Amino acid sequence: MKPYIYDSLDSALIAELRKDGRASISQLASQLNVSRATVQNRLDRLTQSGAILGFTIRVHEELEQDTVRAIMMIEVAGRSTSQVIQKLRGIPELIKLHTTNGAWDLVAELQTTSLGEFDRVLRRVREVEGILNSETSILLSSL
Repeated sequence: MKPYIYDSLDSALIAELRKDGRASISQLASQLNVSRATVQNRLDRLTQSGAILGFTIRVHEELEQDTVRAIMMIEVAGRSTSQVIQKLRGIPELIKLHTTNGAWDLVAELQTTSLGEFDRVLRRVREVEGILNSETSILLSSL
């Protein structure tokens, strides 16, 4: 199977889905000025190729008042990054994980429903073999 080559229509379709992941095929076709069949075909190919990993919702910040969100910078020992990443992916409260440059090797986005759960997740992350150091900042509000 040859690799799927993305074009400007794919990018535009993904941009529209980021605005409204529940947009219908008809709405997307109208916004992109293409046929419904074209949108459906592109969606199928983007999903099958792994470009689209899934569909989700974004909740208004006021509805998530009890949610504790944070960013954690992580320093990894030597060449153990792959093993650390694999272990961190098993922690569901880490909603995103990024590699980075500079003093920190990884940046994790955390989301929990309470400070007690947040504390439990911090301890769990710090116990992962291969993690030398971490620094966490709770996100207070979005601007």
